[in-house]
Amino acid sequence: MLSVPRWPTPGRVPAPRLLLALSGWAALAATALPAASPPRVVLTAGFLLACPGLALLLLARPAPAPLSAWPGRVAAAVLVPTLSASVSLLVAEALFLGGVFTVTRALAVLAALTTALALVPRRHRTRPERLGPPSAPGPRPTEAQAPRSTAPDRRAARRRAGYLVVAALLLFTAACGSAAGSAVLPLTADPQASAATGPAAQPVLPQEPVAPGPWHQVFRDDFEGSTLNPADWVTCYDWVLNGGCTNAGNGEEEWYQPGQVEVGNGALTLNADRGKQHGSDGRTYPWSSGMVSTGRDSYEGAPRHTFTYGYFAAAINVPAEPAGFFPAFWLIPAETRGTPPELDIAEFPNTDTHVNMNLHWRTPDGNDAHIGRLFGPADFSAGYHVFALDWEPNAVTWYVDGVQRFQVTDPSQVPTVAMELVINLAVGYLQSPPPTVDSAQLHVQWVGVWQH
Repeated sequence: MLSVPRWPTPGRVPAPRLLLALSGWAALAATALPAASPPRVVLTAGFLLACPGLALLLLARPAPAPLSAWPGRVAAAVLVPTLSASVSLLVAEALFLGGVFTVTRALAVLAALTTALALVPRRHRTRPERLGPPSAPGPRPTEAQAPRSTAPDRRAARRRAGYLVVAALLLFTAACGSAAGSAVLPLTADPQASAATGPAAQPVLPQEPVAPGPWHQVFRDDFEGSTLNPADWVTCYDWVLNGGCTNAGNGEEEWYQPGQVEVGNGALTLNADRGKQHGSDGRTYPWSSGMVSTGRDSYEGAPRHTFTYGYFAAAINVPAEPAGFFPAFWLIPAETRGTPPELDIAEFPNTDTHVNMNLHWRTPDGNDAHIGRLFGPADFSAGYHVFALDWEPNAVTWYVDGVQRFQVTDPSQVPTVAMELVINLAVGYLQSPPPTVDSAQLHVQWVGVWQH
C-alpha cells in the first residue's frame, strides 16, 4: 500500500523562527547589564552579526527547503553576516540622520524588524503530489483527489493574519520610540516652577548617577554662597598666563579673567562680555569671558582635583543667543597640560539646540583621532539640563537628562590618565558673535563626580 506524505500544519511557526524572532529582544534586554560584560557582548554581537540577515534570508528563499540546501552552507555563511551588517548600518544611519541615534534605540528597531521578518508567513508554490513514488506507474490524481480548502486552512489564514498584526505592532512601537527619543522630557515636577524667574529656580533631575553602580561621591559643588571656592576651582587653564588665559589653538576671541566668574543665587555664572582685553601674551582680544577648572593656578603648581574614571555630571543652562559662543563641559589630562586624550561631556559650538559628545585619543603615530555624536534638537537654553559621562576602563557612555545618548566601547580609545574637570564659555570659535550681541551667560547649578 502506498502511504500519503504528511503535510506540515499550515500557519504554524516553527520553533527556530520563534527563537529568531526573540533574539533581538534578548539582545536589547542585555543592554541593562554593565558595559563589556560577557553576556552583553555575546548577545548583542551574536544578534547584530547573524539574526537580521538570517531573517531576511529565510524570507527570501524560493522554496521551503532546509537552509543548507539553498544557496549552500558556504554561501549562506557569507550572506547572513553581510545582510546583517547592511541592515544594521542602514538603521543606524537613519537614526543618526534623524538626530535620535542611541545603541538601545537601534537595537529596538532591529529587533522589531527581525521579529517581523521571522513571523511573516510565506506561501510557496507547490505541485500536487502523486499518491505514490515518482517512478510508480499510474494515473495522476483527479481533481476530486486534489487538496481542497478546509476549515483548518481558514484557521491557518487567521493565524497568519495575527502574526502580521503582531509584527506590524512591533514595528510601530519601535518607530514611535525612535520619534519620542528626540523629545526632551520636562525637568520640573511643578508646572509653576518653570515660570519662576531665572534658571536656578528649576528643580533638576536626576542628581545621582543613572549608570550601573555602586557609586560614592568624591566631588560636589552646589555653588551655595557668593564666592567661588578656591580650594576646588581655578579660573584659567594649566598654561595660565599672568592675569588671564585663552585657548589660542582654537583661534578663540576671549581672554579669560577671574572677574567674569560669579557665584550667587545657587548657581555659577560664566559671563562673556564684548570689550577689548590686552592679554599678557601680547595680543588684544575683543571679548572677556569666564571659565573654571579643577587644575592649577600656576604652571608648576599642583592641580586642585584630578580624576581617573568615574561618573561626571552637571546641570547646565546654555546661552539663548548661541551664535559665536562655545560653552563646554569637558575633561583634559592633568600631567601633560594638553590634549589628547580628551573627554568632551557636552559641547555647544554655536548652538543651543544640539549637544556634541566627543572622545579624543592619540594614535600610535602621534595624531589626534576622535569619535563623537550629535544629539538634538532640544531647547537647552530654556532651562537646566543634566549632562553626564560614565568613564570606565573599557567604555565611555554619555547621558543627557538621564538617558543614554552615546557610547564608545573600544578600550584602545578610552583614556587611562588622570584628568581635570573644565567648564568654560569660549567666544569666536568658527564664527564671531553678531554685532548686535554684546554679552552671554552660561549657568551651572551643580557639578558632581562619583567613583566606584
